[in-house]
Amino acid sequence: MENIKTDIAQQVKELIPAKRVALVHDWLTGMRGGEMVLEEFCRMFPEADLYTLVHNPGSVSETIEKHRIFESPIVRLPWGRRSFRTFVLLFPWAIESFDLKDYDLVISTSHSVAKGVIPSPDALHVSYIHTPMRYVWDVRSDYLGPSQLGWLSRTVAGFATHYLRSWDVISSTRVDEFIANSHWVSSRIKKYYRRKAAVIHPPVSLEQFSISNGGGEYFLVVSALVPYKRVDIAVEACSRLGLKLVVVGDGSERRKLKRLAGKTVEFAGWVGVDKLNELYKGARALIHPALEDFGIVLVEAQASGRPVIAYGRGGALESVVTDGDNKTGVFFYEQNSESLMKILKDFNSNQFDPIAARSNSERFSRERFITDMIDFIGSAWEKRF
Repeated sequence: MENIKTDIAQQVKELIPAKRVALVHDWLTGMRGGEMVLEEFCRMFPEADLYTLVHNPGSVSETIEKHRIFESPIVRLPWGRRSFRTFVLLFPWAIESFDLKDYDLVISTSHSVAKGVIPSPDALHVSYIHTPMRYVWDVRSDYLGPSQLGWLSRTVAGFATHYLRSWDVISSTRVDEFIANSHWVSSRIKKYYRRKAAVIHPPVSLEQFSISNGGGEYFLVVSALVPYKRVDIAVEACSRLGLKLVVVGDGSERRKLKRLAGKTVEFAGWVGVDKLNELYKGARALIHPALEDFGIVLVEAQASGRPVIAYGRGGALESVVTDGDNKTGVFFYEQNSESLMKILKDFNSNQFDPIAARSNSERFSRERFITDMIDFIGSAWEKRF
């Protein structure tokens, strides 16, 4: 593995001869899809400095932790490290406080404010966007609707989101090259920022998952339990049909979902990779009710040879095959339990070839991501310098 890392870093140095590189990430508090992307950039640029709003030591991989990490002033505020999201209106100020004048290449990975750093005028700034700031754009009602906040809180939040939207658009001009994690996100970058974005899908650690030739008795959800993920749709549908469902994940919606769940629904919390692999392999199918920017778990399920039942919008359209002999899943097109129930009533996992699912997942390998990223940044560097 070390030899592979060395080879990647050497290849990057030859094609992208930047003297000083800065990586910028929103926050480092756990390993999810965004951190997996950052991890690959850390392998590509092992000597880069890393800037972030908040870093909880030990919460991310060793590859990331090895870098010299700089935190924002947010961590010096009362409860700033533990409750940093409380200070969301200070995020623009915090990300702009970093001094990046000595770097000639800046790579930001952003779903919040990381793209808003201020690079040197002579630097190349490439920003990998997981999504434009979700809670102030397309799903703000899931966070700020009547079911979430009272009237006064919604009014205050309305002014706050207006400020953040304005800053989000203005700060997009500081990016030289945008990369989106899906065509769905690329279209939203064009809509909100009026900018074009190349598409390089995120890397998935396919080697962690092994193929299964047949599923078991339960359906599976793997998701953060937060409003926009719409896990309630799967819980309600399986409860009403008396189908066994295992929910992997945790979050603010856990108690609400438990109250909604019937006797056939089990909540497993977050699990390790080995346990997750076994759960994928033993499932009839993965249910994914969210409107997803990309959806790494969709690819993980297919890497385990299992079919996917997904809401048919967003990133799912780019990773799940629903036509032909090699189909890997099926879509439901209304984001509610009734639409999902129509699929579940007649679902037969034997109609899907595990080998086709695994083969489809290989389009999203780590090796492919690194190759595409080196080519893209190398080309941007050559044009700029």
